[in-house]
Amino acid sequence: MNAVLPSRVESPFALERPEAYLRWRERKLARAPRRVEDLIVEVRDPRKLRDSEVAEIRRICGAANMAVYASPLAGGPDEPDKDLVRRLGARLGLARLQPNPLADEDGISSLEAVAAKSARGYIPYSNRRLLWHTDGYYNAPAQRIRAFILHCARPAASGGVNHLLDHEIAYILLRDADPAYVQALSAPDAMTIPANAEAGVERRPAQTGPVFSIDAGALHMRYTARTRSIEWRPDATTRAAVQFLNQQLDAASPHVFALRLAGGQGLICNNVLHNRSAFDDPAQAPGRLVYRARYSDRLGTP
Repeated sequence: MNAVLPSRVESPFALERPEAYLRWRERKLARAPRRVEDLIVEVRDPRKLRDSEVAEIRRICGAANMAVYASPLAGGPDEPDKDLVRRLGARLGLARLQPNPLADEDGISSLEAVAAKSARGYIPYSNRRLLWHTDGYYNAPAQRIRAFILHCARPAASGGVNHLLDHEIAYILLRDADPAYVQALSAPDAMTIPANAEAGVERRPAQTGPVFSIDAGALHMRYTARTRSIEWRPDATTRAAVQFLNQQLDAASPHVFALRLAGGQGLICNNVLHNRSAFDDPAQAPGRLVYRARYSDRLGTP
């Protein structure tokens, strides 16, 4: 079978090299966390990470493509510190912020329920659930999102739970079930995101591309579980692969972690698969506020 993904020698993702894949798979599963608690790194101050804290975050991300930091000095709900996110990212080598049209002037998005933005169809700015996706799945390859940080400045009164799945684990599940699934989802026309238009004005052109690709030797994934904003390649194998993936995402898998960020906690990741449950804001207090920083950089790992 010919390689579907562009690969270098001994790439574990090349379909014609099953030996390399099996070696990588064994190491990946041996290092994979078993509980959400395995992702958490207690840090003194995320504005000024210590060398040991940076090393631990990198170690966990090397195993899971994600880590969660928790700090008592991350700013209270009445004094949210947005600059914390920028400084923390820079300390971890994340410097190339990639803003989206609704991001703030500094390139970091303030995610909270905003009626005007929600009415335009931007679900992150509502209290409704977010389906499984990777960030920037609608972007052109040159605007690929390789990493992001979510920092919780104010939690919701209830709800707002993220579920997380390492995209490399998703690849393993698909390839173990049937290598043809990976082949189909690596096709250059596997997934098309239709153009985004408002009031007859095209804000973003349609984007066609693969789900899985190789980016500087690392596995990259673009995916959304939405049905109205996506067109899949019309063949039986692609449909079966998407159905299988959705089943894994909805199953009670030991690889899927549930995380409700508390104030002062944050998620750092190499754009893993994630969703968010609906939430309720406090009746007499400011609502849930999460800062999101997206990066063109990938988080370096050991």
